[in-house]
Amino acid sequence: MNRKLLYLLLFVFSTFITKKSIAQDMSLFEKQTFVNKGDTLLYRILLPDNFDSSKKYPLVLFLHGAGERGSDNEQQLTHGAKLFLKDSVRKQFPAIVIFPQCPANNYWSNVKISSVANNRTFNFQVDGDPTLPLALTQKMLKDYIKKGNVNSKKVYIMGLSMGGMGTFEMLWRNPKLFAAAVPICGGARPETVTKYAKKTAVWIFHGAKDSVVPVEFSRTMYKALQDAGCKVKYTEYPEVNHNSWDNAFAEPSLLSWLFSLSK
Repeated sequence: MNRKLLYLLLFVFSTFITKKSIAQDMSLFEKQTFVNKGDTLLYRILLPDNFDSSKKYPLVLFLHGAGERGSDNEQQLTHGAKLFLKDSVRKQFPAIVIFPQCPANNYWSNVKISSVANNRTFNFQVDGDPTLPLALTQKMLKDYIKKGNVNSKKVYIMGLSMGGMGTFEMLWRNPKLFAAAVPICGGARPETVTKYAKKTAVWIFHGAKDSVVPVEFSRTMYKALQDAGCKVKYTEYPEVNHNSWDNAFAEPSLLSWLFSLSK
């Protein structure tokens, strides 16, 4: 066997092993279904290593973006799941992590979006009910907390893009629930921050060159949260477009900051 062929076979084999390993890791997120009054929410849940049902753990709720909507109960793990599967993270920050999945043609946040000549506008609604996926997520989360394995003082929420908008909405709809939040390239109505600003710490992320969700949304929310007395941080990446979550997940202090916070 010549050397080039050997290298090619080794490359193919290592790629196969890597993909298989990732798939096996993702299977650690158990597939679950939540049903309430005939409506269904799909979600995946990761329990800590050596989970002890007599203990209480921090809980992280993660809201995915629009591209991961569906009904396969898999796509929602595309972004963010690998972060919580790292051995170092699982050892240092044992926690329950939940990734619900929003159905196609629906949205986490109650927002009206219109597009004219490639110009998108977002009109965030604050008077109506939450969307069905967000309402189910709220109910699922609160029911899970009641089971007794969650440290209710250490409940956190993260979300990107559509999920970043959903994160902000979850905060103002549930102002006493979360110790900290990480909205990534999201947005909301700034006047809603007064409901939770002094109860929840927030770290906002956005790319300055975002062509999908305007960076001004995060800048405005940061200023509003500052003015309302929130323990808020804002990180803006000058050369980054919409995928600022990649940079956020790579922040060395992200999880240590998150898990250090309590109600």
